Amino acid sequence: MALTLRPPTASVDRFIGAPADTVWRVLVDLDAWPRWGPSVRRAELSGATELALGARGTVWTAVGVALPFTITEFQPGHRWTWSVAGLPATGHAVTAVPGGCRARFEVPWWATAYLPICAVALQRIGRLSDQRAQ
Repeated sequence: MALTLRPPTASVDRFIGAPADTVWRVLVDLDAWPRWGPSVRRAELSGATELALGARGTVWTAVGVALPFTITEFQPGHRWTWSVAGLPATGHAVTAVPGGCRARFEVPWWATAYLPICAVALQRIGRLSDQRAQ
């Protein structure tokens, strides 16, 4: 696991032994978000069937607060970012490497305290991806 601070963002990444496309599918599967996201209870899209640039929806936090979200960047198979309640939130990226991939979460510099939560999410994504790859 590596922590990187490059204003205006900070990031944490992790090697995952599953193929990059498997990890990507976990990242864009809204039904899986509560399984890997410690701060997510539920998520759903509004008027769309899959994550894409400009897609909107609602995410329910672990304490039950419903917040609107918008996908602000989307590079299929590689990266997506979102805003939650109108604020820049996490970026999610996958890069293929020999033997698997590196998954990375990015946060705005002012949200670096959220990186430990992202590190837990990356561990869970690794486990889910390993299960799906079998």
